[in-house]
Amino acid sequence: MERNRTIKRALTPAEMVSKRMLTMAFDGEWLAHVGQPERSGSWLIWGNSGNGKTRYALTLGKYLTNFGRVAYNSLEEGISESLKRAVMDTGLVGVRRFILLDKEPIAELANRLSRPKSPDIVIIDSIQYSGLNYRDYRQLRDTFRNKLFIFISHADGREPAGRTARSVRYDANVKIYIEGYRAFAASRYGGGKPYTIWEEGAKKVNVE
Repeated sequence: MERNRTIKRALTPAEMVSKRMLTMAFDGEWLAHVGQPERSGSWLIWGNSGNGKTRYALTLGKYLTNFGRVAYNSLEEGISESLKRAVMDTGLVGVRRFILLDKEPIAELANRLSRPKSPDIVIIDSIQYSGLNYRDYRQLRDTFRNKLFIFISHADGREPAGRTARSVRYDANVKIYIEGYRAFAASRYGGGKPYTIWEEGAKKVNVE
């Protein structure tokens, strides 16, 4: 057994309660949807194709620029015509503090995040294309404890697809399931009201 290992100082309950956390002051529909989350940790967004995952993630990313620098790592599509249209549809053209990464490998992303003035919030599309296993995910999260990672996942029915995505769901602070152009959030910070991604599409699904 290693005896000389440094042990972190423990906190009393009063010290923990008085500790200031870096939270994001969400308001309006986003407050009703996920509450007031911390700007660190991890979220998971999952759903089947054609239900609005990318549109939701980009809209969310646009809102998050109010609280920090956002990077969207398009591992699956890359810089493509469909992503271009989604960026235009969500009004991201001209938004400051939002960058798009073209299939940037996780090792290169980690190098980027280690630099000064690097993105505060990273959206990774998708966890399946990242090549991460659960151990890799935890290492990334723990190495950059002051960052927020938002992973997008494929779905298997109503569940995240694959062992890594399912494990991340249990660890994530905010879990968001997308179906029929609506986002259903389970958040440790409150909220809980569904978010409508596309009103016309959601109505059509409900009618059918």
